[in-house]
Amino acid sequence: MPTRAGFVLLIAGTFGAVCAQPSQYPKPAELPNPYRLVEGWPTLPKSMNGGNWGEVIRVHVAKNGNIWVFHRCFNTVPPGHATCVARGNSNPPILEFDPSGKLVKSLGVSLFAYPHGFTIDDDGNLWVSDVNDEDTILGMSAKNADGVLMGQEVLKLSPTGKVLMTLGKEGISGNGPDTFDRPTGIAVAANGDVFVSDGHAPNQHNSARVVKFSKDGRFIKAWGHKGSASGDFDEPHDIFVGGSQARVYVADRRNNRIQVFDQDGNFIAAWKQFGQPSSVFVGKDDTIYVGAAFPDPGAKKGELRGIVVGNAKDGSLKAFIPDPADPDKLDVGTSASGIAADDAGSIYAADVAAHNLRKYMRVK
Repeated sequence: MPTRAGFVLLIAGTFGAVCAQPSQYPKPAELPNPYRLVEGWPTLPKSMNGGNWGEVIRVHVAKNGNIWVFHRCFNTVPPGHATCVARGNSNPPILEFDPSGKLVKSLGVSLFAYPHGFTIDDDGNLWVSDVNDEDTILGMSAKNADGVLMGQEVLKLSPTGKVLMTLGKEGISGNGPDTFDRPTGIAVAANGDVFVSDGHAPNQHNSARVVKFSKDGRFIKAWGHKGSASGDFDEPHDIFVGGSQARVYVADRRNNRIQVFDQDGNFIAAWKQFGQPSSVFVGKDDTIYVGAAFPDPGAKKGELRGIVVGNAKDGSLKAFIPDPADPDKLDVGTSASGIAADDAGSIYAADVAAHNLRKYMRVK
């Protein structure tokens, strides 16, 4: 047993180690970049907007290796939150590509005003969210053909685009068990439980929470409020459930941290070393990928953007992929607003600001 003096020294040493912990993480520029950009991937048909992307918000890799993309109907206005309203049949918001980058399928026309969250469950179903909360966008009505305001909901779609389930009430905001206020992301656990990050900024009800449902859409619980305390959020922008520990990872954007929970909502960790996160994905091998921004006085516009690669179990950092876009040429919006990786470790980044979809391969 340590002496009283030894015990004091032990406590002081432990406290010092905890306080000093953030300094152990290298800055992004100090990390290696063992990835290369795959040029010319994917192949977007010229029949779709002349082969040019608009704002791309999310990307996900299905079990069969195909890559699904959720984007804002090849639109770029309003900048940073482009609309799908009145974009027509030639601008579908959901695209499926094979690994070579060839377009396989497109769907989702007329379902969304402001596409945001997206994931795929183990059965191949698509889960998508619409964060629209405006009656009109650029002078156009955001109501669908049935006269209902689009937005404030999460949809479960079949791989062919059939609506299988609706969470929330379309066009109605709230922070109760059956309403959302701008739901930003969706994650589906192995047992089918559904987790929704709710509260894109700004929103009417000051929502900033995670809402959990059973696989059949029954409300289970919610946790978090707007704030900076552990377990609270300020614009939870993305969510993922995965890794060997099946934890819940939330990109708590305005709090500049990734928060980690178990599936009951118990707080585990808050990681500031990943910068200001807009997207988060965790692979089967416990690699975590985060689309992030870091303050950097030496960078253009005082901000360094890119993809941070780390360990999802302890938060350690492995690599940093700088954003290739010139900040002076970007419209409003974030870099790597959506992130995913396949089993080979290739990374896919959906970009709102630079209007593209990028693929990176690890250099052997």
